[in-house]
Amino acid sequence: MPDALSSRRLSRRGLLAAGGAATLAALLAGCGKDDAAKPAANNGGGPWSFTDDRGKKIEAAARPARVVAFTGVAAALVDFGLDKQLVGVFGETKRTDGTVDPQAGDLNVEAVEIIGNVWGEFSLEKYAALRPELLVTHMYDPDALWYVPDESKDKILPLAPSVAVTTARVPMTKPIERYAALAESLGADLSAKKVTDAKTRFDAAAEAVRQAVKANPGIKVMACSGSPDLFYVSNPKVSTDLMYFAELGVDIVVPTKLEAGDYFEALSWENTGKFPADLILLDNRSTALQPKDLAAKPTWQQLPAVKANQVTPWDAVPRFSYAGAAPLLENLATAIRNAKKVS
Repeated sequence: MPDALSSRRLSRRGLLAAGGAATLAALLAGCGKDDAAKPAANNGGGPWSFTDDRGKKIEAAARPARVVAFTGVAAALVDFGLDKQLVGVFGETKRTDGTVDPQAGDLNVEAVEIIGNVWGEFSLEKYAALRPELLVTHMYDPDALWYVPDESKDKILPLAPSVAVTTARVPMTKPIERYAALAESLGADLSAKKVTDAKTRFDAAAEAVRQAVKANPGIKVMACSGSPDLFYVSNPKVSTDLMYFAELGVDIVVPTKLEAGDYFEALSWENTGKFPADLILLDNRSTALQPKDLAAKPTWQQLPAVKANQVTPWDAVPRFSYAGAAPLLENLATAIRNAKKVS
């Protein structure tokens, strides 16, 4: 979901210094002088095209072989079988202690250029130097490219065609299918055992959620994020994963006083008990408060689900692949099976 926490805690900043445009021009000019900087050879055997979720048909004389993507997108494309095509990423990739962010999945982060590691960070110089042939990211709202800073997008987008995939107001299976189709168009083999095994696991996990709901009816689930000042309750009618969970039969709290975009309701910490819940899905991103941080919030500690230790991590920006989503469903099924009515 759009990162309300990041947008409040991390200011988007300009990425070009006063001389940045000149630096960019020099980089682009330099690319034409070096044989090694020529675009990779086409392995697709002809023209390439893909129509994204903006309704834009992206066309190229050859299949793009140098792809830069939001980290979670790159990880999803890896799950579907891409590898060397991915040359750069932006979004949380490495943590401050040097470990890899879970969002990166099985992406080899040492083999790609990290051109931005937090919200609002996107190095235009590094991006240009990668000689990108395609930019790929999520789209939570029409024409809003996830983690592509608004203040520099007019310099970023002319450098390569872009693909945006809708990741809100549709069930999670839809963006998974769209990223699978994109990966296939870029050369991935969706019949590979790695991919088909992941789909089998995903289907089994979805059925496990259905069965858990049937075996333990009446469990009310709330998906939420915590910040120092506010408690956000997410809307299953907009968040793509929650929408899919609801389709599987999960009874998810629907907030009633929505903020712009309808993604969540922002509550003061004094009002965290507004929505009764037996099981809490807690945003596990580094931008959100975690259980150890929340221990100092008395109203959090008073929630029945917290008292009953019925809080489970939630990937609020899931990895849209069968391999990425299957564990989320498995964990949800387990949490629902083990939950008791407490609200």
